Amino acid sequence: MKAYLIDEISKKDMQKIEEFLKNNAISSSIEGLFWIQIPEQLLTKEQAEHKDCAPHICALELGNNWIKLELFVRSSKSLRCTCCGYCTKEQRNFIISYANRMIDYLGVRT
Repeated sequence: MKAYLIDEISKKDMQKIEEFLKNNAISSSIEGLFWIQIPEQLLTKEQAEHKDCAPHICALELGNNWIKLELFVRSSKSLRCTCCGYCTKEQRNFIISYANRMIDYLGVRT
C-alpha cells in the first residue's frame, strides 16, 4: 500500500491530532482510524459517475507517535468497486496537503 507517514510526534500532539480529526474527519468504527473525504472536483470521471459509491474517502490511521495516510481512494459503500484505486496526482496532493495543513494549524512538532 502506498502511504504518507508522519512520525516522531509527541503524545501531547497526538492527542491534539485525534481531537482535531474527531471534529473534522469521518470517524470509523475502528479506534484510531478516520476517513478523509475527497472533494468532488478531484474525483476521477469514473468516481464521479459512481454516485452510489459516494463519498469517496482515504484512510488516516493514528498510531502511538505517528499518522499514516493511505494514498488509496475507497468507496464508502463498496470495497470491490472499480472506482476504487490509488490516488491521482491531484488526490495525492490533496491528502498530503490536508495532513500538512492540520499539523501547521495545530502547531504540531515533527
